[in-house]
Amino acid sequence: MMRKDTNQTDVILIGGGIMSATIGSLLKTLQPEWQINVFEKLGQTAQESSDAWNNAGTGHSALCEMNYTPEQADGSLDITKAVKINEQFQLSKQYWSYLVKQGILDNPSDFIQNVPHLSFVEGEKDVEFLKKRVEALVENPLFEGMEITDNEETLKEWIPLMMEGRSKSEPIAASKIESGTDINFGSLTRKLFNQLEEQGTRLYFKHEVESIGRTKDNLWKVKVKNLFNGKVSYHKAKFVFIGAGGGSLPLLQKTNIPESKHIGGFPVSGLFMVCNNPEVAEQHHAKVYGKAKVGAPPMSVPHLDTRFINGKRSLLFGPFAGFSPKFLKTGSNFDLFGSIKPNNVTTMLAAGAKEMALTKYLIQQVLLSDEKRMEDLREFIPNAKQGEWDIIVAGQRVQVIKDTETSGKGTLQFGTEVITAEDGSIAALLGASPGASVSVDVMLDVLQRCFPHHFKKWEPKIKEMIPSYGISLSEHPDLFADLNKKINKILQLEAEKEVLLS
Repeated sequence: MMRKDTNQTDVILIGGGIMSATIGSLLKTLQPEWQINVFEKLGQTAQESSDAWNNAGTGHSALCEMNYTPEQADGSLDITKAVKINEQFQLSKQYWSYLVKQGILDNPSDFIQNVPHLSFVEGEKDVEFLKKRVEALVENPLFEGMEITDNEETLKEWIPLMMEGRSKSEPIAASKIESGTDINFGSLTRKLFNQLEEQGTRLYFKHEVESIGRTKDNLWKVKVKNLFNGKVSYHKAKFVFIGAGGGSLPLLQKTNIPESKHIGGFPVSGLFMVCNNPEVAEQHHAKVYGKAKVGAPPMSVPHLDTRFINGKRSLLFGPFAGFSPKFLKTGSNFDLFGSIKPNNVTTMLAAGAKEMALTKYLIQQVLLSDEKRMEDLREFIPNAKQGEWDIIVAGQRVQVIKDTETSGKGTLQFGTEVITAEDGSIAALLGASPGASVSVDVMLDVLQRCFPHHFKKWEPKIKEMIPSYGISLSEHPDLFADLNKKINKILQLEAEKEVLLS
């Protein structure tokens, strides 16, 4: 029997970030009559990992991230992951352009800007790697137009701030592609939630989900505490999505579904350096990724980013990793210890034994002085002055730890993981990069897993919104060229160079 104070709805979304906003937007478009309730612990949407100051995922499309094209034992490069991530990102762009065209999203320049993406390397070995990377990628339509140079004058045109005062002691090179973007996922998230609210979605701020459990009639009942007045309410739904960033793992564990067992989380905090001199920031217009140092994890890849945040141009460098037991920036110091359960303790211990190198790296990062961070920055900007850069604390990432068939117990995952119940009634998103950039593809995967019977009915609408859904754009260059031209116009991105297709 339902409690008198229990509210029933069709869908419950936990967390006010880009993932909840995306799945909510998709569901409201595909099934507009469904009622959606959103619970967010903080006072507004996009305050944790989706906030522009908290995330580094500003248009991940593998254009410049060299860790997505690993070198094989025979010296060749595996570009599979880079192509996949770029394909996923194209779906995001298509969906956003559909929403703009329909008037659901306004002023696309508030959340997306054209910023060239560059990879920068030093030393003969890495210069050779970058040449191989460009040769491997440029044949693919998604990476067409990528250039590489080791010419000093050309580099001064591309990255003047990075070239000024640079010593000529070893070879350097950079690749560049004009089609890169900078995305303010905080702005995009808020726009999506504003539209959802106009469509009847109920947003509950300062409402913390305390427990999630099954009911006898196979619904999910969520216990929610109102942080304004301390009152507790209960909400039932056929489908629950947990998109609470670092807070997703503890909530998933509360569901007690079999799929939540033997999974742990390892929190990693981060710092960025932000330029406080607008004259310096104006000299750089690019996202420039370097290579992670030997032994450093993929999350540590250094990059110098032009960002557009709240209408203002900014320049960020980092990340510098750190350790905090919190799973959210606004979380508790007991988050990590509270996530250790009898069913995942061996998984966590195995990861601890395996990841001694990561632990050592994090300790080194925590102990870095401001001067040492400046030394790292000067590898990118030789003439950087300490007084012109401030330190900001970025968002928390919780890397997934799980047992895998290939790598055994306690394997640390560096990507985005979706966990769903066998019956599709509940899903949770865990992990980090590429995250927000591929949110549309990831949420479509959630819908396909959780609503298999509805999905066939939805497919025509999905293909109307996202024309390349189910199609490899890499294998259809004409379709990609046509869609890209239309999307760039709708999203008000700078016109790209025309590419002659053979």
